[in-house]
Amino acid sequence: MATIGSFSYDAAKDTYKGRIVILKGTIPAMLVLNDKRTTEDAPLYRVKARNGAEIGAAWVKHRQEDNERYLSLKLDDPSFPAPIYANLVEVEGEPDFQLIWSRPNNG
Repeated sequence: MATIGSFSYDAAKDTYKGRIVILKGTIPAMLVLNDKRTTEDAPLYRVKARNGAEIGAAWVKHRQEDNERYLSLKLDDPSFPAPIYANLVEVEGEPDFQLIWSRPNNG
């Protein structure tokens, strides 16, 4: 697992603001409520880059062990070779939420 970003949460606006760090550089980003959500399966948040481009979506998930809430993100952009799947979680001792990525196990 690798930390590829960190986000702070604004409870008044129900948004997350932070950055995603990949090999090509740092992407300032925000998770904003999905105002077009019509079903429970639709993402709760849209991930937007600073320039307004939509680069992903986030769904609320809960850990089986303790029912702790986290966000599951799918990030995609024409500059990525493939979509990135990551989780935005609270990490003990860290002031912000951490974006954690791990390579999918294909075998």
